[in-house]
Amino acid sequence: MMLQTEVVLTSGLPYDQAADDYLAHHHLAAGNGSLMRAVAGALYGATLPRPRSAEVARAISRLTHADPATGEGCVIFHELIRVALGGGNPIAALPTALAQVQGEERDRWATVLVDDWHPDKATEFNGAVWPALGSAVWALRHTRTFRDAVCVAVDLGGDTDTVAAITGGLAGAVYGLHGIPEAWRVAVHVPLPGARPGERAVWCADDLARLADALAG
Repeated sequence: MMLQTEVVLTSGLPYDQAADDYLAHHHLAAGNGSLMRAVAGALYGATLPRPRSAEVARAISRLTHADPATGEGCVIFHELIRVALGGGNPIAALPTALAQVQGEERDRWATVLVDDWHPDKATEFNGAVWPALGSAVWALRHTRTFRDAVCVAVDLGGDTDTVAAITGGLAGAVYGLHGIPEAWRVAVHVPLPGARPGERAVWCADDLARLADALAG
């Protein structure tokens, strides 16, 4: 959840202590925020050997989310993006992705990624990392276009922006830039905080595409 990310980043503690402090004081620390931002890391990770990509996934997740479940979710996400970018089927790659999950987390992740799982079966609000990724995979599994996958994810309700962002990352890797409706692409704009007068203050879709190419290169 973005609230957890905000609390960690504004805690005033050193970056390598803040997430641990949050975990120590909050029972619910397996939020989906680090998974929401995992696309950039996954693009970079796709250029690395699989074990190194998993290390990157855990390290980036841990900047704000110290619960081990969140890092393992990002490991799965990295592998699915890797497969999709290589032209493979990320759904078929789920067993390979799950095999990279460490320790006791594997069974819990397997529960939300099986063929017959539905978001209605979630035991937590989808602000938690397990149902968030499970719902994204479910949306990808049961649709055939980028638009439909994202719309189905949004229609699930709950933490819609995050679940849709995770779904969009997976679906984007599957369907590519031209699979995204043009009306959606041209509407994309990202204000850059801290821009000075005369500096470019907003990135558009083309800017983000160039950044993605650089990460994947």
